[in-house]
Amino acid sequence: MRFTVVTIGQRLPDWANEACEDYLKRFPPDWKVEVKALKAEPREGKPVPVIMQAEAARMEAAMERGVRRVILDERGTRLTSVQLAERTEAWLNDGRDVVFIVGGADGIDPALKKTADEAIRLSDMTLPHALARVLLLEQIYRAWSLRNNHPYHRA
Repeated sequence: MRFTVVTIGQRLPDWANEACEDYLKRFPPDWKVEVKALKAEPREGKPVPVIMQAEAARMEAAMERGVRRVILDERGTRLTSVQLAERTEAWLNDGRDVVFIVGGADGIDPALKKTADEAIRLSDMTLPHALARVLLLEQIYRAWSLRNNHPYHRA
């Protein structure tokens, strides 16, 4: 199974880059996890819908056809770590690779949201983009650890 995080925003603080790289290195070969960080649309007085559409086009181009699309959205389904691990089991049985879609500063274009297979949220609180990326990778790793009885998850 392959997981891809498609996200807007290429510049993260050093601490976030280090944390993301740390989690990415932990995955075993049978769980391929990658991040595709795409350039944010220059603002230059453009209306927000135009910015969101341009970023959505970049995200569409970065995704392969037929993948399961999981949008990260503040109104998405609230999952515990155990529920996310169970969800990954269902995804594995589905046979499609999974793409987590993380929008830019203005969110995800509504047309792209409509193409999602599902929407989940990381928190009821608003998180800075760098922290959200680290948290998502950590939770994917935790899901792997739960599925494989690895001692990382000690709940």
